[in-house]
Amino acid sequence: MNEKFWVALSSIEQLNSEFILRLYNHFQDIERAFYATYNDLKEMEGISKKKAENFLNLRDKLNLDNTYNYVVEKDIEVLTYENPNYPRMLKEINNPPAVLYVKGDLTCNLDKTVAVVGSRKASFNGKESIKLVLKDLANTDICIVSGLASGIDTTAHYSAIENNLKTIGVIASGFDFTYPESNRELYKNIKNGAGAVITEYYPTFEPLKFRFPERNRIVTGLCFGTIVVEAALKSGALISANLTLEQNRELMCIPGLISNPNTKGIYKLIKNGATIVTEGEDILNALNWEVKIPEQQKLFFADLTEDEQKIISAIEVEPKVFDNIQQETNIQTDDLLACLTTLELKGIIKQVEGDRYQKV
Repeated sequence: MNEKFWVALSSIEQLNSEFILRLYNHFQDIERAFYATYNDLKEMEGISKKKAENFLNLRDKLNLDNTYNYVVEKDIEVLTYENPNYPRMLKEINNPPAVLYVKGDLTCNLDKTVAVVGSRKASFNGKESIKLVLKDLANTDICIVSGLASGIDTTAHYSAIENNLKTIGVIASGFDFTYPESNRELYKNIKNGAGAVITEYYPTFEPLKFRFPERNRIVTGLCFGTIVVEAALKSGALISANLTLEQNRELMCIPGLISNPNTKGIYKLIKNGATIVTEGEDILNALNWEVKIPEQQKLFFADLTEDEQKIISAIEVEPKVFDNIQQETNIQTDDLLACLTTLELKGIIKQVEGDRYQKV
């Protein structure tokens, strides 16, 4: 069974996907590659004596069955580079992962994938912006891909789930680790029906710093386009933006407040030709996709009273506190409290930090 040889090679931390695929492409058979002798390896272009000896030493320390069974016992699906179900978009990038470890369902629509990347220290405005854009795509067959980090990644995954979109989280460690720990529940939600969590790393590999930029090539590589929400001039999100361009995929940006340091990278990308995204339709136009976007639920406004409509108009642009809403609507205190409660129960508005009200 060839799968176990792929897993065994990927379990060696000193080897990367590039080297494993070089072995595979040279020998055209992963089992032959695994059992290669020193003389076999000498025939490979660019393999030094030291590197060949190091590989043989690492390989000979492996217990093939134990290494493979460790993955099987954790109920992790394995997709190797030669598996027919391996995502075709990843095969087109430079340095594709040799193995993908999967939890959940990766059969969600890989023909309409969009990556969302951005700052871990995301602003309120940035988070709300991506929520609004993804809401425009609700109930379609578009799949949202991100890195399951804090900030924009987390917001994108949760927004996808809330809007009945499938989502894929690409992590920078093996499945023995959950990083950040605060996303443990999100991991579970994605794995248990909302999509899939995937990684190129064997389960025991830790979330080390260098693995995060490596992970980014998979996030963008799975997708037809990438949306950058917030990015400082030196950030992982800008690395992802550059990867998107290298992979010849569509680069899109959501503009933000020019006073926010995390938008300096955004405006640099926009000035260099990135597509501006302010609504879901912009994504469809940029990628030349045709999807049927269901009409927004008319119950939000069809049955609203005159006072309720005034409240919605008052908070249309930004969240506001009770006093400001009352000042703009001239609704009596008791009536305003009743209307706000009714709108919250209907799910049309919600209360956010600082006792402000905003439209959902």
